[in-house]
Amino acid sequence: MAEQAFIGVDLGASGGRVLVGLFDGKNLRLDEAHRFGNGPTNVAGTLHWDLLALWNDVQAGLRRAGAKYKGQIRSVGVDTWGVDFGLLGRGDTLLGNPVHYRDRRTEGMPTRAFRYASREAIFAATGLQFMPFNTLFQLLAMREGHSPLLDVAERMLMMPDLFHWLLSGEKTNEITNATTTQCFNPQTGRWATDLLQQCGLAPGLFGELVQAGADIGALRRDVAEATELANVRVVLPGTHDTASAVMAVPAQSDGGGPWAYLSSGTWALLGVEIDRPIVNDRCRELNFTNEGGVGGTIRLLKNITGLWLVQECRRVWSQAGRDYSWEELTRLAAEAPSLASLVDPDDASFAAPTDMPVAIREYCLRTRQPVPESEGAVIRTAIESIALRSRQVLGWVEELSGQRIKTLHIVGGGTQNRPLCQATADACGVRVVAGPVEATAIGNVMMQAVAAGAVGSIAEARQIVARSFAVEEYAPRETDRWQEAFARFQQVTRR
Repeated sequence: MAEQAFIGVDLGASGGRVLVGLFDGKNLRLDEAHRFGNGPTNVAGTLHWDLLALWNDVQAGLRRAGAKYKGQIRSVGVDTWGVDFGLLGRGDTLLGNPVHYRDRRTEGMPTRAFRYASREAIFAATGLQFMPFNTLFQLLAMREGHSPLLDVAERMLMMPDLFHWLLSGEKTNEITNATTTQCFNPQTGRWATDLLQQCGLAPGLFGELVQAGADIGALRRDVAEATELANVRVVLPGTHDTASAVMAVPAQSDGGGPWAYLSSGTWALLGVEIDRPIVNDRCRELNFTNEGGVGGTIRLLKNITGLWLVQECRRVWSQAGRDYSWEELTRLAAEAPSLASLVDPDDASFAAPTDMPVAIREYCLRTRQPVPESEGAVIRTAIESIALRSRQVLGWVEELSGQRIKTLHIVGGGTQNRPLCQATADACGVRVVAGPVEATAIGNVMMQAVAAGAVGSIAEARQIVARSFAVEEYAPRETDRWQEAFARFQQVTRR
């Protein structure tokens, strides 16, 4: 059959891509049409997303894709990070640039939110882990700050919903991203209206919920003309980037036993795909989350800090004139002693330090461990600590789900960090399958292919991914040594 093309727009916290997925009936391949930077912009002390610049880049990518694959493109869909949103006022007026989740307006907000509803009540209503930047806390920060935008807002659209509105003119809330807000009840499959009213938030802000795979219409006429894309539909993927990444896990249903996923990048999200949410005291105590997956599934997972520590170290050294490549950092880390010092990647001191290497050294000093002096020792400490944190969270996943995990699938940019993949296998004591790198974009376009009828099911899509993209396998090594290190990690981190 002739190749069918689907455009996936993948927007992450540090950059965006417009990619074309080309499916010939058997295999999928990706072609990158446009890549661009992304990051927060400080405006009068508030961190914003530059929505207008992002929209210009998205359209530029669509134009390039359309010029190269004229007549082949069937649909386009957008995935982004979770929790952030835009507001529309009367007449669909966009009310300012969305605020970035790392803005400081939500500091201390979870504790203040408990004046409206207890921690137990919020978790019972939403099944979501407590993170200061969750949408609920952002909205409450606006309410307590007497934001004039909240006074006139008529609709809230999560970031991918905002782009789908810009593309099609249709206002929808795709469910996988809605589940990240702490405004959604995974047990009823609806907005947590009672909780929202209790928190003084107007339920009218929260619109129609739709499933991944929904066709919401054609491109707006002005967008179609500007991009020269005729007869192209707007189809919703799993709009939360992790939902799309999990869609692309190349798991084979006929072997290997129970599997878990680790979507690895700046953040690491580790969990399993289950049929029904788990909302109980133990889940709340462990601060796990129940988020929506494609096909009506639930992603039981925990957000943990990923390569943020390594990325920030590299940034600080680059600013000081030591501009190491990733390969150089890998080599330096390999030369340093293994498992010498351990840190808690999720410690508050690593959330936004001005100098990450100093923060890591101070943590080791504070916990009476050898202080990693060299750049290689700092990186090795970070990588091995991230792997041990994954081991800890995987154990909790098994406890909550009742499954003994046989294989851990690592997808996303972190698959390119081979020392981290090997350390994760060593720490977790399980087979690790790493890849594909572009899992989020692949899951995005494959959901569109399923919606178009070009692929029969999500299970079939995963089989296509498995034969279309290379993966690397890592077997655990030195398990006794890593078991001893895990015991030290638990003592050092007091978890």
